[in-house]
Amino acid sequence: METQQIKETIEMISEENLDIRTITMGISLLDCVTGSLQTTADHIYAKIMRKAAKLVPVAEAISDEYGIPIVNKRISVTPVSLLAGADSTLDFRPVAKAMDRAAKDLGVDLIGGYSALVQNGSTDAEVALMKSLPEVLATTERVCASVNIGSTRSGLNMDAVKLMGIVVKQVAARKSQNAMKLVIFCNAVEDNPFMAGAFWGVSEGDVAINTGVSGPGVVQRALAAEPHASFERVCETIKQTAFKVSRMGQFVGKVAAERLKVPFNIVDLSLAPTPAKGDSVAQILETMGLSHVGTPGTTAALALLNDAVKKGGIMAAERVGGLSGAFIPVSEDANMITAAANGQISLEKLEAMTAVCSVGLDMVAVPGDTPDATISGMIADEAAIGMINNKTTAVRVIPVPGKHVGDQVEFGGLFGTAPIMAVNEGDASQFINRGGRIPAPIHSFKN
Repeated sequence: METQQIKETIEMISEENLDIRTITMGISLLDCVTGSLQTTADHIYAKIMRKAAKLVPVAEAISDEYGIPIVNKRISVTPVSLLAGADSTLDFRPVAKAMDRAAKDLGVDLIGGYSALVQNGSTDAEVALMKSLPEVLATTERVCASVNIGSTRSGLNMDAVKLMGIVVKQVAARKSQNAMKLVIFCNAVEDNPFMAGAFWGVSEGDVAINTGVSGPGVVQRALAAEPHASFERVCETIKQTAFKVSRMGQFVGKVAAERLKVPFNIVDLSLAPTPAKGDSVAQILETMGLSHVGTPGTTAALALLNDAVKKGGIMAAERVGGLSGAFIPVSEDANMITAAANGQISLEKLEAMTAVCSVGLDMVAVPGDTPDATISGMIADEAAIGMINNKTTAVRVIPVPGKHVGDQVEFGGLFGTAPIMAVNEGDASQFINRGGRIPAPIHSFKN
């Protein structure tokens, strides 16, 4: 970086909420498998403690040394449904407890990978893991879960979609906040460092470091300085800003990997908002000239932002991965919260926006009496967008017991405040109950 760029980056950190949102260590657990899930759980705890022993101290030392905030220290592991081995009990609770205990003992914020990949069908182990989610997420504090129910190559596993609609309701019935730790994907990626959807794919190495950068406030402030710029200039400004942000993520990740004596894997370029003032993706879209997020033009503005972030960031990093784009979690974005509370954005508009950004219907709170089939329908719709467009989409929906449209629920901290959003009252049950799979699209056949 040139001297002026370094100065600008320092200003971004001090004035514009720029940070490293997460350093995530990926750890393979395939060598922990035994004939007993309890014994496997013991091996899992030992390996996580051994590999990640210095993760938090190293991250904190880098933050202190360079003055770069590192908000979260996290771990992702091999999808747990793959670790049953010859144990016919298929009781994954000891593994979840071992993961949670390791996360607490190490001081990491969250640990992801209590996951199942069922896009092409479900084994008994995967069904057992999905059915265990309500209890596991209620009895652990730091374990995050995900289920991949579809892909462009495989189509959509509608049996899993139906089951996950039921599971989401059961998870939220115990405590609505538990549903924040569960993501349902289509086209899930193996190197995502962001929770709650992170897991460490089977094609990854034994251990590595991934970083996730953020900085919506940095992009918004850069655009605010050019209120009448052309679209070409807007794109260029975003690309230049994303370059600086991503360069910092690459630097921190490589330093951390070197000190931990593990490989550095990828930088995830995603713009991840928080409820803090000036740290909003929705505000970026409004700065482009929209009166509020949700107004006509919102999807086009988001498409421009998402693409420009990728183009700028990819030039700054040796390897880019994860989700890399813009996140639009309703409860975690101050301006999105306002728009939802004022009825200026709907679930249907959010769904349209997800066709051009990194994720999907994220941190969306709905009435607690929303039917299982309706939630399954939301999952299927979002997954269909991902399947057809060959991109990652996801659903993190939170049915809040006892709450109705117009109410709000306070999650606190980075999870923010969620207005309860209206859900279409139509009945999808006959469609969801058909069972089987929606076939992969014709353009999935590449050979």
